[in-house]
Formats: sequence, structure tokens, C-alpha cells
Amino acid sequence: MNTSPKKVRINIPMVLTWTRIALIPLIVGVFMVPTTILSIQHQNLIGCIFFIVAAITDALDGYIARKYGMGTQLGAFLDPVADKLMVSAALIVLLNFGRVDMLVALVIIGREITVSALREWMARVGESGKVKVNWFGKIKAIAQMVSIPMLLYFDDIAGVDIYFIGTVLIYIATVLTLYSMFVYLKAAAPFFGNEPKN
Repeated sequence: MNTSPKKVRINIPMVLTWTRIALIPLIVGVFMVPTTILSIQHQNLIGCIFFIVAAITDALDGYIARKYGMGTQLGAFLDPVADKLMVSAALIVLLNFGRVDMLVALVIIGREITVSALREWMARVGESGKVKVNWFGKIKAIAQMVSIPMLLYFDDIAGVDIYFIGTVLIYIATVLTLYSMFVYLKAAAPFFGNEPKN
């Protein structure tokens, strides 16, 4: 079955991607509601649910696009952008509430900006295949997607310290973030002197 990107205006993966993008302001906005209207515990719960739903759409859109040949050029562009915006927005919320260290947020967001710029450069010199997503990047993404909703939820569940577990996982994600960035930079380094092909 041909799974190469096709020019399609709208399909299921695109709807899922746009849904994820639409959820980003909701993840932030729920924490801006006055506590006289919505308690912090309810804000934590709703923000966590919004993030989990967004993370599920992230898993589904790529799977459906690959399995049923619904990939599009726009979808290939929007999918990673939506992921980075979602994670960055959540980290800013967590930073505002003191639930994540500033260095952690800086490393994760800075890495996403760096790798995005790196991929754009490698595409311009015709070597985009050298910086495809690697296993370290995938494990990093999983650690982020598990830790962030825990940090958003914050409260204990049946005596289990969810915040502590989320903190451990976000630090693991940070280490993997740095290592995966190193792997990408190492793969791209031989091409830094190349001139763009267009």
C-alpha cells in the first residue's frame, strides 16, 4: 500500500492534528480560571485530561496516516509543530506553578527549537534523512507524555505521590532530550559546511 504523502484537503489524521492544536489553549486556559469558579484541584484534573486527550490524538493521527495511506504534506508539517506547541505550553503552565524546574523547561523547549532548525537546515542541503526521529527521541517523547499529565494533575491518587513520579520521569526525559539532541547534532555536523541546494 502506498503511504507516501498525498495532497488531501482534510482527512481523519488532519482532524486529529487540528484537534490537538485546538486543545493547546484549553490546557493553558483552564489554569487561568479564577479558583472561586474552578478549584485548583479541578483545574489540575481538567488540564490533565485535556493533555491526555491531546496525547492520544498524537498517537492516533500518525498511526492512521501510516496504516491507511492518509499522509499529507500539510499533516507531516503540522504534526511535529502541534507536538512541540503542546509540550511547550504545558511546561510553561508547570513552570508558572513551580511544578517543574526552569532548567528542565529550558532544556526541553530549547532542544525542540534547535532540532527543528537543524532539520530545516538538513532539508535545505538535501540530507534530511540523516536527522530522522531516532529511538532516543521516541523514548524521550514517551517520558514527556507520561510525566507532564502527572505534573499537571499534581495530587496524590490512592496514596501514590503522582507529582514525585512525574518529577522523576521529567528528569529522565530531560536527560534523554539532551542525549537525543547530541545524536542529531553529531549526525548533522559533517554537513554544516554544505551550501543549500536551492
